Amino acid sequence: MGFSKDFIWGAASASYQTEGGYNEDGKGLSIWDEFTHQPGNVYNNQNGDTAADAYHRFEEDLDLMQEFGIRNYRFSISWPRVLPEGTGKINYAGLDYYDRMIDGCLERGIVPWITLYHWDLPLALYEKGGWLERGTAEAFGEYSRVIAEHFAGRVTNFITINEPQIAIGLGMITGIHAPGLKLNPEQSFRAWHNILLAHGISAQAVRSAVPGCNIGIASTGWLPYIHEHTGKTPTDLADAAFLTSGSLENSQYFFNHHWFLDPVCKDCYPEDPHHPWYELSRNIPAEELDLIHQVPDFTGLNIYNGSRMKLETDGSCRFTDDYPGYPRTSLKWPVTPEVFYWGPRLIYERYGLPVYITEGGQACNDRIYLDGKVHDADRIDFLHRYLIELRDASDDDVPVKGFFHWSLTDNLEWHSGYDDRFGLIYIDYRDLRRIPKDSAYWYQTVIADNGSSL
Repeated sequence: MGFSKDFIWGAASASYQTEGGYNEDGKGLSIWDEFTHQPGNVYNNQNGDTAADAYHRFEEDLDLMQEFGIRNYRFSISWPRVLPEGTGKINYAGLDYYDRMIDGCLERGIVPWITLYHWDLPLALYEKGGWLERGTAEAFGEYSRVIAEHFAGRVTNFITINEPQIAIGLGMITGIHAPGLKLNPEQSFRAWHNILLAHGISAQAVRSAVPGCNIGIASTGWLPYIHEHTGKTPTDLADAAFLTSGSLENSQYFFNHHWFLDPVCKDCYPEDPHHPWYELSRNIPAEELDLIHQVPDFTGLNIYNGSRMKLETDGSCRFTDDYPGYPRTSLKWPVTPEVFYWGPRLIYERYGLPVYITEGGQACNDRIYLDGKVHDADRIDFLHRYLIELRDASDDDVPVKGFFHWSLTDNLEWHSGYDDRFGLIYIDYRDLRRIPKDSAYWYQTVIADNGSSL
């Protein structure tokens, strides 16, 4: 059967990672502008002041998308570029930039998909408490309304929040991302709850401004998988996906899907008694859960790898170690194609919503070869293996609606800097030249035949 005839093939990016122009045309500072300017926070003290310079070169990037048949572009709006203080006075020069980008997409037959929050919280709001304050959720609602009203009629696809697991977990629990905090569970749950409230308030604002819009969320988290495609999902596999282990020290307890998706989709925090937030979540007022419970039209999943389980003859599953020398990316992430089958399936079976892969791809140590080209056979092999599994999920009646490659261009990989490259388009950071990689040409053929040649 393969992918549906209306399957969405796209590419994705994020404002701070690509735009640059960090202090131009009235833009306010974000927590990432502040964080990357502090020595020691990012590899080799790199920052996003220039990044891939999409602020000045987005037309080149859109031309390349058109050339390679990429007809859907997921990108994020920089909140402080539009509202420098996070609320109040609008910076119309910032809106003008996104006007030109969105009009450029539409002129080329590219459908824009706006992500409203991809982690660049306005510094002015952070200095007032950031996600520890309910007021930040209210400010996000105001910002969402401004964006939705301004682009109504041109944009119908929105994602409210990208990966609160990372924004709160790495930014406010481990401290390796902006703003670099290390909060205790009570504080971190307060921030988590407020960012979920932000989703609810935002979804209401967007739906009011753009009736009939297609609105989703982008979630990430730990996912198990088995090699087999079974008729019935093993209970152990589902339990492993949606319960926190009580027997092992779990310093990344935030890195899961159900603490995000259960409140949003099911109107309750999960029954997950070993989780550090469990008791705190029992005291949330019903009206706040109702506000969070703005069910999206789709679930966006950002999936790169999973954890391997073995299916036993009695139908049980157990975790198993990777073999010596198992394949890994340049970031040392494991290559686990089966997670593109089991991840969407597990999420769909729990929440019943259509699924988009809103991010997926591989970091490589790409380079310009002597022939002037960028040959990335490992990325092609990665994508080929993963997309076969995604196609199999579609064949088994999981409503997989689209795939957005992460990322369109190379960019700042947050605290890892510029060394690890995810893009279909190579950025030579010496002069910001764009060089399509072999994977861009390969992806072009996949899009052209809707994945039938995989």
